[in-house]
Amino acid sequence: MNHLRHFFLAPVVGAFVTIAVCAMPQYTAVVPSTPDDSTKTVSPTDDSTKTIPKKEHVTNLASIIDEVVWVIGDEPILKSDIETMRLQAEAEGVRWDGDPDCVIPEQLAVQKLFLHQAAIDSIEVTEADINQSIEDQINYWIQLADGSREKLEEYRKQSISQMRQQMHDDFKNRELIQKMKMELVKNISVTPAEVRAFFKDLPEDSIPLVPTMVEVQIITREPKVSIDEINRVKNTLREYTERVNSGETSFATLARLYSEDGSARQGGEIGYTPKAILDPVFANVAFNLTDPNKISKIVESEFGFHIIQLIDKRGERINVRHILLKPKVTQEELDKASADLDSIAAIIREGKSTFDEAALYVSDDKDTRSNHGLMANSTDMTRTSKFRMQDLPSEVARVVEDLQVGEISKPFEMINNKEKRVCAIILLKSRVESHRATITEDFQAMKDVVLEHRREEFINDWIAQKLKNTYVKINEQYRNCNFQYQGWVK
Repeated sequence: MNHLRHFFLAPVVGAFVTIAVCAMPQYTAVVPSTPDDSTKTVSPTDDSTKTIPKKEHVTNLASIIDEVVWVIGDEPILKSDIETMRLQAEAEGVRWDGDPDCVIPEQLAVQKLFLHQAAIDSIEVTEADINQSIEDQINYWIQLADGSREKLEEYRKQSISQMRQQMHDDFKNRELIQKMKMELVKNISVTPAEVRAFFKDLPEDSIPLVPTMVEVQIITREPKVSIDEINRVKNTLREYTERVNSGETSFATLARLYSEDGSARQGGEIGYTPKAILDPVFANVAFNLTDPNKISKIVESEFGFHIIQLIDKRGERINVRHILLKPKVTQEELDKASADLDSIAAIIREGKSTFDEAALYVSDDKDTRSNHGLMANSTDMTRTSKFRMQDLPSEVARVVEDLQVGEISKPFEMINNKEKRVCAIILLKSRVESHRATITEDFQAMKDVVLEHRREEFINDWIAQKLKNTYVKINEQYRNCNFQYQGWVK
């Protein structure tokens, strides 16, 4: 368990975001395998290997005398912002690629440029998107803590609710920046001729290395929740409703204290959200609410049980508060689900059924069931069945490592995308080992490289142009820096 101490660390304040557009920024911690591995060099546009310091490593900031050291548009950068990132880097053993007194504020300043443009262009992100990113991160940390929320809270010295609150603003900015970048480069494309020309004269060691790619089929079983546990959750929600109706407390207060959704930080408020992106059962009840003073009946969604309170409606969007409680499953029920999957795997191995048929008829995973269990790797730009190992859910990736193509795994536990603990078996459908890309075999990968190169060029040019037309004021102490981008000093 000692290795866990490297993981449960406070999120980066003003976490810098890579300029590369296709590489989605990740808040995944990295465990150094040896003390020597724990020191990493970070370039001005690299956050792919960033670790996140434990909460106690970023304390004592109150001793910093704060001041505004940069201004970009109407966005300030505080000395405390810079010092926070410096302290985090020291806690991690990170070495900056350049003078940290220059690299850190420039990274923060680049972020401000994108956030400034996002405000101008009225770019918005939903609380649902922000909360989902936060929950993905917290679930990842929980898995590193042997699936224990209690162990995570012990190492972090924070409750899950406190983690959500602390992470919210940074994750919101990350989502805004990424959405702004995607908006900027949405019309950039490359032709096959441009791809061939780009790689024609490159030396072999400059040809991109295609990582190992796998295709995975999955069958999951959700353990049954006891009637007693469901009744406990419902009775608790009824109690909350009574407390609000009696005037004892507010709905928002109870949501902050008890809701198991990422929106707890906002008193359960989800922000103005269209019906299409909400759970259908939740959406039907929410959109039928008409009186902000009344609380809905108990609603069961794929995430658990809710009570909902209307805030406002604007056209096709609604803003509500809700409290989510998730029934707990026992280890006994998990063991039963695992035994079911063990029997299903045995039937497939004996040739009495295929994995495709079993996934279609017995899997509880609605996202993959209709596709014979084949997992989908979806981003803002693409949808494919092929995964890099690091893009798989961590529990699945660990199992895939030891499988041969066509082999079925033993049952294992995981957290699904509805944040529920389930049991699963997987079949490794295909594996293509890492290799140098070729036009004939890996055209799409090579096209992606060229497209990313064009996008990076565009973003760099955009930053340079943006600097010409944006008010920037820098304290004297930063004016002699060797910045990556020219134009900061007016």
